[in-house]
Amino acid sequence: MRLGLVFGLIGQLLRLFSAAFLVPLGLALAEGDYVTAGHFAISLAIAAGTGWLLGRRLPAEPLLQRAEALAIVAGTWLVVAAFAGLPYVFAGIPPVDAMFESMSGLTTTGATILEDFSAYGDPFFLWRAMTQWFGGLGVIALFVVVLPRLGIAGRQLFFAEASISTSEGISPQIRGAARKLWVVYVGLTVIQAALLYVVDFSIFDAVVHALTTMSAGGFSPHPRSIEGYANPRAEWVFIVFMVLSGTSFPLLWRLASGRVLEFFRDGEFLVYLTFMVLASLVVAWMRGGLLPGIDHLRAAAFQVASITSSTGYASEDYELWAWGPKAVLLVVLLMGGCAGSACGGPKVIRWILTFKFLRREMTQTLHPTAVMPLRYRRRPIGAPIARAVLTLILLYVLGYIIVGLLLMMTEPNLDLSTAFSASLACFGNVGPAFGAAGPMGNYTWFTTAGKLLLTASMWLGRLEIVTVIALLQRDVWKHTRWGMGR
Repeated sequence: MRLGLVFGLIGQLLRLFSAAFLVPLGLALAEGDYVTAGHFAISLAIAAGTGWLLGRRLPAEPLLQRAEALAIVAGTWLVVAAFAGLPYVFAGIPPVDAMFESMSGLTTTGATILEDFSAYGDPFFLWRAMTQWFGGLGVIALFVVVLPRLGIAGRQLFFAEASISTSEGISPQIRGAARKLWVVYVGLTVIQAALLYVVDFSIFDAVVHALTTMSAGGFSPHPRSIEGYANPRAEWVFIVFMVLSGTSFPLLWRLASGRVLEFFRDGEFLVYLTFMVLASLVVAWMRGGLLPGIDHLRAAAFQVASITSSTGYASEDYELWAWGPKAVLLVVLLMGGCAGSACGGPKVIRWILTFKFLRREMTQTLHPTAVMPLRYRRRPIGAPIARAVLTLILLYVLGYIIVGLLLMMTEPNLDLSTAFSASLACFGNVGPAFGAAGPMGNYTWFTTAGKLLLTASMWLGRLEIVTVIALLQRDVWKHTRWGMGR
C-alpha cells in the first residue's frame, strides 16, 4: 500500500470538503455574528491548507489497489470528522466532545453531547445539519460525482464506501449511478423543506430538518427534538420522509423514472415497510389499548420510523414509556433500513438472507440430502455473498456486545440497559438510546474513554466494520511504503 497516494487523495477530498464551511460562514456574516464567522473562516483555512499540503503531489490519474481504496475511505471519515469539528472547538466545546459531535454528524448517527442549545447560534446548527447531509450518502460518493479526475479510482472508492453490491441495485456505471442517487437525495430534501415550511416551520427550521431527515441523521436545533415544535402535521411529514430516507435510493430512482410497480415488487422494501407497520401497531396497542387513538398511532409510527431508518428524532420522550413498548423499540434498533439508503445498521436485506440461510440449515437437519439453494428475487445467492452477509451480521452482533461490555467497564455508574442500548445506538448509527442517553438526554456525561469508544463505534458502524478489519490484515501492511510508484 502506497501511503503517499492514500494521504494525497484524502488531502484532495478534504480540500473539496472545506468549501462547505462557506455556507455557515455566509450565514454568520449575514446575521452580523462576526465571531462565529471568524470560527468558520479559520476552520476553512486550516482544512483547505492541510488538504493542499497533503494532495499537492498527487499523480494526475492515480490507479488504486483495493487496500488503498479502503484506506482512503476509512481515513477520509476520520480526517474529515476531525476538521469538521474545528468550529465546535472554537465555540468552546472540548476536543474529545467536538470529535464525538462531528463524527456523530458525518456518520449520521445523531448522538449529541450538547446540553445548553441556547449557547449556540443558527450558523452552528446549520453546520451540524450539513455534516449529516454530506454524510447521508457518503462523502466519497459525493466526490465521485464532482471529482472526475479520479478516473477509475472513483469507481474503486465508490465500491469501498457503498454498503451494497451491484446485485442490490447499483449500476455498474458508478459515476452515473452516483449522480442519480444525488438527484433523488437533493430532490427529496427540497420537497421536504417546502412541506415543512407549509406546515408552519420557519425557513431555517425547515431547511435544517430536511437536511437531517433525508440523511437519516436526526440532529435538531431544538433540545427536545421534534417534540419541541408541538406540530402534529409536521410529524406526519417527518414520518413519510423518514421512511423514504431508509428506502433504497436506487429503488426511489426507479420510482421517479415511472417504474412504479418495481417499487412494490421489491422484497426488501416490502419487508421493511411491513416490519414498521406491525411494530407501530404493536407499540400503539401497548400504549393505547385495542383501539388506540390517532395520537398514539402517530407517536408509535413516528418513533418506529425514526429508529428503523436510524434517523433518531423523537416526538415524545419514549424513556417515560412502559418497558413493553420500549422492548419493541429495542428490537427495532437491531433492524436498520434498506441497502442503498442513507440509514445505518445491518440492513433489512442482510436479515432476510440470514433467516433464509437459517431456515435452509434447519430443513437440511431433517433432510440432509435435500438440495436447497438460497434465492432472492428468484436468483440464486452464491456462497461468497452468503458468507459475506453472515460475516457482517456476526460482526455487528459481536460489536454490539463488545462495545456494551467495554462501556460497563469504563463507566462505573452505568446501568446495563443504558450501556447496551448506547452500544446499539452508536454502532448502528441511530443516535438516541435509553436511560440518560435517551431521546431527551445526551452523551456529555460519559467519561473521556466512553466518548472515544462510542466515537470509534460510530466510525466502525458507518464503514460496516469489514472495511476497517480488512485494513488490519498483515498482508495489507507487509508491502506498505510511502512512494506513489506502482
